[in-house]
Amino acid sequence: MVRMPLTPAEVERGERLGALLRRARGERSMLAVALDAGVSPETLRKIESGRVATPAFSTIAAISGVLGLSLDAVWSEIGTDAERRTTAARIAS
Repeated sequence: MVRMPLTPAEVERGERLGALLRRARGERSMLAVALDAGVSPETLRKIESGRVATPAFSTIAAISGVLGLSLDAVWSEIGTDAERRTTAARIAS
């Protein structure tokens, strides 16, 4: 399977996600958070550094849960205004 290159918007969203998770993790060790979430420390490191810009939903859900972040809060922080409007429109219809 050939993977399409990420768009600049996807790369930026991945960087925002990484920054959000680093802030939320605070002083907790990356190892502790990763193990609590059931992901490898390497996966968490790559997400936090922006190297994995489009992680699986289940991965983000697990990490967010460990960090006490709601998925709504994550999306409101990392999504662009246009993406949030599109999501809201889909939910409303």
